[in-house]
Amino acid sequence: MSKIRAAIVGYGNLGRSVEKLLAEQPDMELVGVFSRRPTLDTQVPVWSVGEVDRHADEVDVLFLCMGSATDIPALAPGLAAYANTVDTYDNHRDIPRHRRSMDEAARAAGTVSVVSTGWDPGMFSLNRVYGAAVLSNHQQHTFWGPGLSQGHSDALRRIPGVKKAVQYTLPSEEALEKARRGEADGLTGKQTHRRQCFVVAEPSDHERIEEAIRTMPDYFAGYEVEVNFIDEATFDAEHSGMPHGGHVITTGDTGGFHHLVEYTLKLDRNPDFTASVQIAYGRAAHRLRQFGHSGAFTVLEIAPFLLSPEPLDELIARDV
Repeated sequence: MSKIRAAIVGYGNLGRSVEKLLAEQPDMELVGVFSRRPTLDTQVPVWSVGEVDRHADEVDVLFLCMGSATDIPALAPGLAAYANTVDTYDNHRDIPRHRRSMDEAARAAGTVSVVSTGWDPGMFSLNRVYGAAVLSNHQQHTFWGPGLSQGHSDALRRIPGVKKAVQYTLPSEEALEKARRGEADGLTGKQTHRRQCFVVAEPSDHERIEEAIRTMPDYFAGYEVEVNFIDEATFDAEHSGMPHGGHVITTGDTGGFHHLVEYTLKLDRNPDFTASVQIAYGRAAHRLRQFGHSGAFTVLEIAPFLLSPEPLDELIARDV
């Protein structure tokens, strides 16, 4: 059986993780990387992002390893014209619009686009739906962190004058325990988390950059935000790791009996786990197109067996 031919668009932390982990897949091979940079530290061919059309016949799935703030909304619909795509778009409030945009582009081209994969949105999305469906009389809360958010860090780095930046999401331990007891009804994500930013920039830009951070819609506005300006040496020494994780907590009552469903992730390296999920959904995208489907899909619409390289009969015998 021929392997799924994969290509990467964007070669930052996520793109490099996808490259590393594709080498472990029994049914996939990496055929190239599309980048704005002419040369990269990779053994596969490097092509310009503007040349996707020239290599479309060589690619089954494009892994879009770009930022959600600007690149995915601007570029992803155009890329869906040439191959199946899988992205990690993480602006939760805007996902319905992004799905519609990708659906229109993919249906016109006869391709499949899987949108907003990763762990949240992605794995957490599935567990929110499972928990709420099982416990009809429920409370549900999602907690992120402690850890580094790739999407929010990318949004920081897009601010003019920012040289380097990371953002950590920190959950409230008190709120976590309330959620497990079913006593957190009414608490919002903005009340249960704070956002901690570390930024390298010229001192003359600090005031303007901090204002841009605190007022940025969808990412920081409305949250408790801590902004720290540090020098580059401190940044390199203390903020090179990429841990993350979190919890989806669903509680419910069935006639006086308390039930807790908790899904927890503890990730040593955020890009590697995100890439792992993205790759699994790349396999699903390829299979969906083989089945004759086109258009955009979220993780909620894709059957679990399509993610696995193992045959369905083996999965049923082992896991059901």
